Amino acid sequence: MRSGWLLRDGDVVCALEMADSPAERRNGLRGRNGCEGALHIVGTRSVLTARMKFPIDVAFLSSDLTVLRVTRLKPWRVALGGPNARSVVEAESGSLERWGVRVGDKLEVRQAD
Repeated sequence: MRSGWLLRDGDVVCALEMADSPAERRNGLRGRNGCEGALHIVGTRSVLTARMKFPIDVAFLSSDLTVLRVTRLKPWRVALGGPNARSVVEAESGSLERWGVRVGDKLEVRQAD
């Protein structure tokens, strides 16, 4: 899994992990006890929180990383991002609100060197 930063308007929002392998994309935050920062998963329009140990926030993003929808999910729930969703950012519940991530925000993913 690669690491980097999630940015908005050139400012760092949080530390970011980027799921690369099919298993990393499929599992997301499942199996973890928590998450510092967030996880970006490309190529998904839905999130399933089966076997999650904590509630999460999910931001569904378009192909240009514009936030289309933000939702909070308890374990054992599912959320759909809609037909224009191309990736998601997952974080611990309350994180996206605390970071000020809202629908319409244009985000940027920057890989760490």
